[in-house]
Amino acid sequence: MSGITIYEYDALIATTRTVADVEGLHPVPEKVYGWLEEQCLRASEDGEAAWLRLAQRRGRRVAQVTSFVGVLRAPDGFQIEVLPKVGKKMIGGGAAEARQLLIEMLRCLPGFRHIQTDSAKISAAGMPLLEVFIAEFLRAVERVVKRGLRSDYATRQDNFFTLRGKLLMGPHLRQNRYRADRFFTEHDEFEADRPENRLLHSALRRVLLLTASQANQQLARELQFVFADIPASPHPKIDFQRVRLDRGMESYAEALAWARLILDQESPLTGAGEHHAPSLLFPMEAVFEAFVAQHLAKQLARPLILKTQARSHHLVRHLAQSWFRLKPDLLIRDADRDVLVLDTKWKLLDGLKGNGTDKYGLSQSDFHQLQAYGQSYLGGQGDVVLIYPRTAAFNKPLPVFEFPKVEGLRLWVLPFCLKSRRLCLSHDAPFADAFRGTNPLEAAGSELSAVG
Repeated sequence: MSGITIYEYDALIATTRTVADVEGLHPVPEKVYGWLEEQCLRASEDGEAAWLRLAQRRGRRVAQVTSFVGVLRAPDGFQIEVLPKVGKKMIGGGAAEARQLLIEMLRCLPGFRHIQTDSAKISAAGMPLLEVFIAEFLRAVERVVKRGLRSDYATRQDNFFTLRGKLLMGPHLRQNRYRADRFFTEHDEFEADRPENRLLHSALRRVLLLTASQANQQLARELQFVFADIPASPHPKIDFQRVRLDRGMESYAEALAWARLILDQESPLTGAGEHHAPSLLFPMEAVFEAFVAQHLAKQLARPLILKTQARSHHLVRHLAQSWFRLKPDLLIRDADRDVLVLDTKWKLLDGLKGNGTDKYGLSQSDFHQLQAYGQSYLGGQGDVVLIYPRTAAFNKPLPVFEFPKVEGLRLWVLPFCLKSRRLCLSHDAPFADAFRGTNPLEAAGSELSAVG
């Protein structure tokens, strides 16, 4: 099974066309490129998330990935691994380092908290992302097998030669009027044929079709042998609804979380809506937000708490109705009072380009958005924060911004270090003491210079 590794915003072109030596432009088989173009057009027609778009490079038509990362898998099995470009620029190194950073960040998503980074770290050094996921699933199933497959009572009805359980008189008389040696009965059997085991068996079968790793193939076959007497799930969606992780089933939770991902073949962020990703894709905006939220929550001084996706205010009132809900990414509260509003942005800034044209790469719409948050959640008094990933070009906070029409409201633009998992603050930030574990800028000087 062939494939390539690329980064965010790289472009793909068919190998039949002349490919210039351009950074971020990668040739793929003609059939794969045709499939990518079809995906672009289909997503455009359906109004789905723009994880891929048609563009031009050097006069050539290309398919460009956007800020989604993960694994694209064409129908013929060709795999395109997309890694975070910001992570590559920030930490240096190559694909292994960027892949490991992504795995660390994915652990902050609700559907991926079961990833064990120690084992994934070993795998990430030489495996594509999909193979890392498969190895983690197999490791989880292996743990289930070592603890023993759980059985359950299942009701069975059939025509037997011996009387077992309860005799069902109606069907017994219909089927056995001339068969005195048969009994149509209903009874309970204690067996391993239960939804949880059927789902794991189905996921193992699917993994054997997906993996190109000999180690993963061997382990998958060994585990599948244990499930030989258990049928695969004919209807995974129905069986997932029947899953019961009651007492004694705790070891199944991790394996079933992976099985759901493998069998559904959709991003855990797309939910159960109409959008079905063709592969395992993750919008980096959401991944970065979850990563920042998890680590900032641990660094807050008590009794402050961090709330995600607050939604208690609207932009306007109209005919006794509230319109346009305001939903900041992060909100810090002290008891019943909102004290700080934060929004995360997965975008590259340049701290040296603060002129009237570039404006560091900031977006005016983001400032309007934060102003609305500050007026609604803080009453127009206090601080709002925009958080961007820290890079060599943006390694310290920007000077504070003030709103001329909203006196008392300040906006801060701060870098968040993906390596140290800390927010970089300057001493003049009035909310610096709120982050117990986040050192001021001077304390992080050595770390900043190393990145810069």
